[in-house]
Amino acid sequence: MEVAKQAASSGYGANPDRERDPPKLSSDHISKAPRVNQSGSVGGTATSREEEVPVDQAPQKGQRRKRLFLMFAGGLALAGALWWGWATFIAADTEATENAYTNVEVSQVTPLIGAPVKHVLVVNSQHVRAGDTLVELDDTDLRLAAAQAEAALGQARRKVRQIIANDENFAGQENARAADEATAHADHARAQADLAKALTDQGRSKKLAAGGWATAQRLDDNETAVLQAQAAVSQTEARIKASEAARHAAAGARRANQVLFDNTTVETNPEVIAARTKLDQANVDLARAVIRAPVDGIVDQRRVAVGQRVQAGTPIMVVVPLQDMYVDANFKEVQLRRVKPGQPVLLTSDLYGSDVVYHGRVAGFAGGSGSAFAAIPAQNATGNWIKVVQRLPVRVRLDPKELNEHPLRVGLSMHATIDLSDKP
Repeated sequence: MEVAKQAASSGYGANPDRERDPPKLSSDHISKAPRVNQSGSVGGTATSREEEVPVDQAPQKGQRRKRLFLMFAGGLALAGALWWGWATFIAADTEATENAYTNVEVSQVTPLIGAPVKHVLVVNSQHVRAGDTLVELDDTDLRLAAAQAEAALGQARRKVRQIIANDENFAGQENARAADEATAHADHARAQADLAKALTDQGRSKKLAAGGWATAQRLDDNETAVLQAQAAVSQTEARIKASEAARHAAAGARRANQVLFDNTTVETNPEVIAARTKLDQANVDLARAVIRAPVDGIVDQRRVAVGQRVQAGTPIMVVVPLQDMYVDANFKEVQLRRVKPGQPVLLTSDLYGSDVVYHGRVAGFAGGSGSAFAAIPAQNATGNWIKVVQRLPVRVRLDPKELNEHPLRVGLSMHATIDLSDKP
């Protein structure tokens, strides 16, 4: 309005045919000129009036925006180059997985005899060393069995000594039967001599009787003497056979007795050895009444209490040998093309974080994939088939020194990275 009034007073616009230069506006007028908003209304009286911006700042904002865009594009290009370099030169020689967990061959603690529990000396999570006492069983019956076995051993020794002593007795009987046999032979010789004399006398008597010089009574006496001599010979022959049989029987009895201790002593006799073995077994059972830790480790899964009667072969607890811990890394089958036993492995655990790095070696591969040994294996020959990438457990052996510094437990999550550039 003020500009229009100045123009009218100066005669500008009063005569349209008259050309005049338009009035020059000062910088104050330009700065005070009303601005039109995006809605088309004059901003001189609007409540949401924008801040006044100098005209020379518009190109600077465009340049700044361009620089920011170029910096963003350069950052993306650098990140892509770094990723390509890592994937090409570093990651190409490694295989990694987070599907890895610690494991160990736990030692089962089982009683080898059946007896009531007298004392339980350990609890879960307690560290024990090999040979430490874990459980004590009631050994009353075992002590009685050991005493009975010891008595049986003494009885066996006495029996063997008696057998050895009987050999002398059987030897005397054999000598007596041999003497009886010799006597029978002598009697037989005498009986044969008597028979020969009787036959001679009988012949003489028959010659005398033929000449009338011998009586019938004499002939009869000579005949009787011959018969008696013949009977005596037969009797001595029977006695010889009987004495021979008795001698053979005595020799057989002696040999049978000698077999019981032949080529042995009292301590090496089989009966004594058997009795000693029973005593040793009784002592072993007595020693097994004290159940000890098989290895160094941590006690876990304790399932025994005082007063409980345990049976042989029933597990009562386990001992976890932490020093023998290893890692089962379940790699995809497509990741194992270049993996070989002996290659180095870097591992980190969720327990200690990335600050603690374990150094291990590939020990070997499992005999089958996890699904093949599952409780319910996949039946790929039935129904629709969908190929699923399988995972094969890879055992990684850890450094015992690192395990001693940072112990692990069974089942902890690990991150394993195999260095494929190392050729074992």
